[in-house]
Amino acid sequence: MMHKSKPALSFWQIWNMCFGFLGIQFGFALQNANVSRIFETLGADYGDLAVLWVAAPVTGLIVQPIIGYLSDNTWTRFGRRRPYFVIGAVLASIALFLMPNSPYLWMAVGMLWIMDASINISMEPTRAFVGDMLPKNQRGLGYAMQSFFIGVGAVVASALPWMMTNWFGISNTAPEGMIPDSVKFAFYAGGAVFFIAVMWTVLTTKEYSPEELKEFEAADREIEGASHVEDDSRIRPAAKFYQHGVIWGAIGIVLTAVIYLNIDALDKKLYILSVGLVVFGILQLFSGALVQSGKGNNGFSEVMNDLFTMPEAMKQLAFVQFFSWFPMFAMWTYMTSAVTSHHFGTNDTTSALYNQGADWVGVLFSVYNGTTIFAAMLIPVLVKLTNLKVTHMVNLILGGLGYIAFLFIQDPDWLILPMIGVGFAWASILAVPYAILSNSLPFKKMGVYMGIFNYFIVLPQILAASILGFLVTKVFDGEPIYALIVGGASMLLAALLVLRVKEPEYREA
Repeated sequence: MMHKSKPALSFWQIWNMCFGFLGIQFGFALQNANVSRIFETLGADYGDLAVLWVAAPVTGLIVQPIIGYLSDNTWTRFGRRRPYFVIGAVLASIALFLMPNSPYLWMAVGMLWIMDASINISMEPTRAFVGDMLPKNQRGLGYAMQSFFIGVGAVVASALPWMMTNWFGISNTAPEGMIPDSVKFAFYAGGAVFFIAVMWTVLTTKEYSPEELKEFEAADREIEGASHVEDDSRIRPAAKFYQHGVIWGAIGIVLTAVIYLNIDALDKKLYILSVGLVVFGILQLFSGALVQSGKGNNGFSEVMNDLFTMPEAMKQLAFVQFFSWFPMFAMWTYMTSAVTSHHFGTNDTTSALYNQGADWVGVLFSVYNGTTIFAAMLIPVLVKLTNLKVTHMVNLILGGLGYIAFLFIQDPDWLILPMIGVGFAWASILAVPYAILSNSLPFKKMGVYMGIFNYFIVLPQILAASILGFLVTKVFDGEPIYALIVGGASMLLAALLVLRVKEPEYREA
């Protein structure tokens, strides 16, 4: 008996299912381009920006695998992934309205936690959504379409404060400790766009039923035979969990002791890294205890287990992702302070010159995101001429060189040029790894593995939050521009690591 294969979707059906990413990226772009500005306005020192920003990646570390696991294993009459789109959209829109009205720094940090968690609730299932809805020969188009909407949304959202000032005459300055009206109105617009775009996808795209998905999976198994990816992961014995728990916990304890004994020479932000390792060790020990007591068949243990039983291609891509995303966090955290201090010559957040520089950073963010739109259309052509690995490597090299160029370019207007290179890298980061990965994942764990894959987006951000403040203040003599140089070196390393990745036999069109 031949089973029915997953049907191809039309261009406009794929457009509709990916349109929600326009709103999701509106939220992320406003967050990335303006949160450091909000923190500094409310009294944060640039040396503390990384530790304040750690709220965002820690939130993703917790939320993404949970949402992935839940969306893999639940079904409602509204669908499998779509309920999470709606919940995230409602919460994120509210957070976007509240964030620029934070009267105190601690409240802004708390709102960042809430906003990032809400955005992740909507975003994480969208990666698995492509795998659910599209046959393998259309997944490349699906991820490219997501990259396209990411670029469009980020271009507009990143430049919104600048547009509010220059197009609508809304003030971009405010008394000390107050958020400018241009930033507030930009966040209000972002909240509305986020909700409308996500709801467009929810209302125009119908998910397949569990029975249909099983039928499509059976058809893939018949066509692909031995090359078909099955879920062969098993819960590891308790001893393995205990072994990893002791190793990681011990490393964290030793590192914590070293930091404590040398706190004058080091930086307290390094505790983020050391305590994180201790916590990870404790989680492994807890998983081992659950398995030993016969209670290992639960979502928590499965996620901890799957982290160590990833498909081989996913393990190789994890290193590439790690060193690709470290520079992105460095840019989001330090771009404003780097440009305002190095290129505009001021750290006074109340001055017109500082706010002019901060607005220019928004324009630069729009440039790299605008480049993403063009690059998302060009990447499939480059893949056809070469392959996925070469395409990704070239784009990461362009991005790494772009970061390093910031040190040598003095005229702020010319910073647009290296941001084009960053845009090509960003478009590639958002699409190519997922194109390689999607055909290497077992059908039933698409969501949870996509969530775990995001660990290697989150972990480098936590590392950046731990060490970048130390490097800027202790090593680079308070010059934030060098955080971008470190980011550039990291991206060039990621380009080299691409060569280790084994592409799946099936290539995306």
